[in-house]
Amino acid sequence: MNLPALGADLCVKCNICTAACPVAAATDLFLGPKAVGPQAARFRHPRLPLPDSSLTWCSGCGTCSRVCPHGVAVAEINIQAKARLAEEGRVPLRDHLISRPDLLGRLGTRLAPAANLALRLRPARWMIEKVMGIHRRAPLPAFARRTFRRRARARCVDQPPPPDEAHARTVAYFHGCGTNYYEPALGELAARILEMLGCRVVVPRQGCCGLPLQSNGLFEAARGYARYNLKWLSPFAHAGIPIVGTSTSCTLSLKHDYRAILGLDGEAAEDVAEGTYDIFEYMTLLLPEALDRLELLPVRARALYHAPCQLRAHGIGTPALEVLRRIPGLRLTVSESECCGVAGTYGLKREKYWVAHAVGAGLLEQVRSADLDFVITDSETCRWWISGHAGVPAHHPVEIVARSLEII
Repeated sequence: MNLPALGADLCVKCNICTAACPVAAATDLFLGPKAVGPQAARFRHPRLPLPDSSLTWCSGCGTCSRVCPHGVAVAEINIQAKARLAEEGRVPLRDHLISRPDLLGRLGTRLAPAANLALRLRPARWMIEKVMGIHRRAPLPAFARRTFRRRARARCVDQPPPPDEAHARTVAYFHGCGTNYYEPALGELAARILEMLGCRVVVPRQGCCGLPLQSNGLFEAARGYARYNLKWLSPFAHAGIPIVGTSTSCTLSLKHDYRAILGLDGEAAEDVAEGTYDIFEYMTLLLPEALDRLELLPVRARALYHAPCQLRAHGIGTPALEVLRRIPGLRLTVSESECCGVAGTYGLKREKYWVAHAVGAGLLEQVRSADLDFVITDSETCRWWISGHAGVPAHHPVEIVARSLEII
């Protein structure tokens, strides 16, 4: 993935980014990505006033960077300016907590039955909103009782294993916090599908990708997570072992954000970025013959596929949709929306919940009116948001492929 140019001078003020911005369309509180990004960047200096507080309404969906005809890294400029606001201001305790899903996950899985019950009780959600500022209607996932890493102990390794003649190739699975603490069955299914494609799956030591911290402007903490991951993942990438992930936001962090936004460089960052793949990108790009040999059985259902913002930012198209279209009997509708609205932790916040809901209103209406059996989307936060608001189950594409392979 080529890194974008952060130079604001490439901006010609065409306003295409603002016209495409889902947040600017939902609220006048956000001046738009051009105004708070490249236009304002020309006047930023350490001794000048802070960036406009309108920046805090940016959800970080990345639409602005994707649509810019001149290749200006609008979203990257904006998030770096948001980090300066965080450095100079007072970041709420809420933002520190919700941007550390690994910490919440470790606590929540140990107390899973009680924690999950509390999150379902209206009085508890009302209290959480009043005390923490997390909206009482924002969907929160249930904690798993056993993490993915506990379930997959036999696969966990600290160093690249030697070649195994029984397998065509070895892949290192980056599970992310969502799979580890909330959806461990997804990781198990992903590993089984990769094995059916001839791969040996190992699970390296890893931490949170750091994206939630980055999105909340907490760059130093995000860099700490990034350096930890680079330390443990780079030996695999250097050994030619692909890093494959099921969380499209996590893999984007490894591919792009560590270098383009957090400013990490060096051989480790390069190796990990070049060696990381979304799981369906990996299947379609590097395992096409094995994929052709899979016997996909009918899944008779009506489903809508939504490509998340983070997946669009990869610039790889929609490889999951390519695979899903191979499944007999699966009648697919494609989302007409750019964004579901939640944008990670953005839609959880009391003051931003209504903006997130407005951004995703078109998608939710399409889901409600389409007589669907379920929604399919690659992002965990999108799945939780859609299923929580549209009343229709939302699944990862891996789960639907697993259903077709009769391993679920």
